Amino acid sequence: MVKKEFSRISITLNRRDFEYDVYTLVIAFYPGIETHVYDPAPAETVPADEKEETPELRVLVDIGDRIRIALTAPEREETEEEAAPPEEARSECKNLLKALLYRALVRLSGRTLPWGNLTGIRPVKLATALLEEGKSDGEAVRAMEELYFTSPAKADLAVRIAQRERRLLSEMHPENGYSLYVGIPFCPSICLYCSFSSSPLSLWADRTDAYLDALLKEAAAMAGAFPGRELQTVYIGGGTPTTLSAEQLRRLLGALRQTFDFSAVREFTVEAGRPDSITEDKLLALREFGVSRISINPQTMNQETLDLIGRKHTVGETEKAFALARGLGFDNINMDLIVGLPGEGLAEVGKTMRRIEALGPDDVTVHALALKRAARLRMHMDEYEEISFKASDEIMACTEEACARLAMTPYYLYRQKNMAGNFENVGYARAGRAGLYNILIMEEVQSILALGASGSTKIVHGDGRIERIENVKDIRNYLERIDEMIGRKACLLEG
Repeated sequence: MVKKEFSRISITLNRRDFEYDVYTLVIAFYPGIETHVYDPAPAETVPADEKEETPELRVLVDIGDRIRIALTAPEREETEEEAAPPEEARSECKNLLKALLYRALVRLSGRTLPWGNLTGIRPVKLATALLEEGKSDGEAVRAMEELYFTSPAKADLAVRIAQRERRLLSEMHPENGYSLYVGIPFCPSICLYCSFSSSPLSLWADRTDAYLDALLKEAAAMAGAFPGRELQTVYIGGGTPTTLSAEQLRRLLGALRQTFDFSAVREFTVEAGRPDSITEDKLLALREFGVSRISINPQTMNQETLDLIGRKHTVGETEKAFALARGLGFDNINMDLIVGLPGEGLAEVGKTMRRIEALGPDDVTVHALALKRAARLRMHMDEYEEISFKASDEIMACTEEACARLAMTPYYLYRQKNMAGNFENVGYARAGRAGLYNILIMEEVQSILALGASGSTKIVHGDGRIERIENVKDIRNYLERIDEMIGRKACLLEG
């Protein structure tokens, strides 16, 4: 982790509509430091009894006739940037503000960020827009470096992925279809870093059939949600769907096939996810109902790390589950990995990649650890102060080189707040094995009908406008309020 130079950061900002952009860029340079945003006021932001504690970084952002940035830190000269705001749209003002703030933070900290001043989660969208303006690959790379201060390597990565996505999407015409997401919010155990709305199966073992009842009721009610459009991809995620029994999986998959028209489906994914939830009977159930893509997610192939983060399986079980799936004929297997896990550096990630190469998956997703508020690891960081959390150019290069040896190239990318090293999540896949649903959900070019607890239905309109309909996250609330959610969703979809 970045060494803490300050005990806290105070941001004074006179335009709250730019708060997200300022806050996220500051914490990208100084992760893990207590940071607060204040309105301009003559009073000091730090109480007098705290001033002697340890140093504070103060960030002043004033947006008026001119944009003024001032960074003040103890025993350092004030760092300033200033410029007249453009008269164009708000987005142009935001771009200039972030450029000024980024330059000031670079001078203060003495370092740059791989993604420059980009704080959003979809940098590939920006690369796509540049290509659609008619720019060549090289021109788009240079534009990203100049406009957003991205490193040459990251700009090149974004442009390469944008080109591959454009080719894949042009073949499937997503505007003519829709996708289906089905959420199964149960896991064998909850990992230390997890912030998803999932629950240990042990707490709900006697209610999983009730959950399926509600889920399939919602499915039946929503079957005609997008008339005239073909169902193109189906994704069953969670949680860990394979925490369900083989009998329950057959019930779920059979009902979905009876309810929806699968004749045009190009990809049917089920997250088998946790190796300790995979059995031969469950895999046979997936094969029986035409599942074409599965995930077997080790996160790491270092047993010490698995034990620390709460993954209740062994490296050997991962390898055994993978071999079982291959033996049953699954020819599109994804594996998810996380870099930046506690205690893992280049040597540990290298060991993971060697064991992954020996298995030979078709699709690998490399996640840079992102600690969200709900993750137990973030809530109890003081217990892990002696453990390092690393992600570096060398580590990311190690994963990319291993994927290249497996004949995989990058096909989708997204970012999250609080990511280790300010890096990214990248999906790599062999030719013909790219996860189409992953591209659709990231680039927001197709409507997605989401069923189940915490499902987020997304309606993409022809003018690019997006509407979302959220299901409740809590499983008990989902069971009790299923009719309400069906009614709310039907009302908006009909409108």
